[in-house]
Amino acid sequence: MPITLTIMKISMFKILVTGENGQLGCELKAISSSYPQYNFTFVDREILDLSNLCKMEDYFNDKTFDVLINCAAYTAVDKAQSDEDLSDTINHRAVSLLAKIAKKTDMTFIHISTDYVFNGQNYRPYIETDPTDPQGVYGRTKRDGESAILSIAPKNTLIIRTSWLYSTFGSNFVKTILRLSKERDSLNIIYDQIGTPTYAHDLAKAILDILPKIKNKIPEIYHYSNEGVASWYDFAKNILELTGVTCDINPITTDEYPLPATRPHYSLLNKRKIKTNFGLSIPYWKTSLQKCTQLLGEQS
Repeated sequence: MPITLTIMKISMFKILVTGENGQLGCELKAISSSYPQYNFTFVDREILDLSNLCKMEDYFNDKTFDVLINCAAYTAVDKAQSDEDLSDTINHRAVSLLAKIAKKTDMTFIHISTDYVFNGQNYRPYIETDPTDPQGVYGRTKRDGESAILSIAPKNTLIIRTSWLYSTFGSNFVKTILRLSKERDSLNIIYDQIGTPTYAHDLAKAILDILPKIKNKIPEIYHYSNEGVASWYDFAKNILELTGVTCDINPITTDEYPLPATRPHYSLLNKRKIKTNFGLSIPYWKTSLQKCTQLLGEQS
């Protein structure tokens, strides 16, 4: 008797990632091949421009996705002070539209937010339910984006706040310190702002690892950064120690280096919720920094 084999076509999870060329978007792309169960589409502003709301809707007219990971944002903190309309369009109004599309099409939605939604005056690591009080345009527009998601309330939605992001990709503090330390004999670095450097690679991996476990009826806020505590001064000192670059690092206060936008003096995030709910193990910041600087050394 002939045997008939039935071949079932496996439907892959279709994931759309915005902000393709940003640090987190690049890290997600770099590790995407390690997740064969997912079919990724990465888009930049040329394909999906979050500053053009009409064209955004057009993009989704003939496309369907199971998951939307929004890594795109207006992140020029100081420039936002004089460019509030564009910052609000990208960080708030576009996010509101993405939340509505996610709700309409039943997409899982992961949105990346920031520690700048807080005023930076806490005395203990911020938990997700602490009151927000942004001190500048960037933080305010990111907070408004969060509020829009919460009010629209698409299911299977996470808002993930992070801090002090760096990577082997894009522009960031690690690359800036390495470049300037080779051009100058000394650098003045702020020591009275406290937070946790976060390796974008670790955040990217965490996002993809928790993805199958996202099952919530209303949007949830989570905090993610690497473990540990540092000042920008500590961060810079460790970058040079790991790379063997000789340059004097001088500690200065925030008021000795004035900028248009106010930076939080205290940005520590409590990660207990994301670790408990998703069983995550989060690396220590110095361990991850060593991995990043080693990769940068191999690339140079």
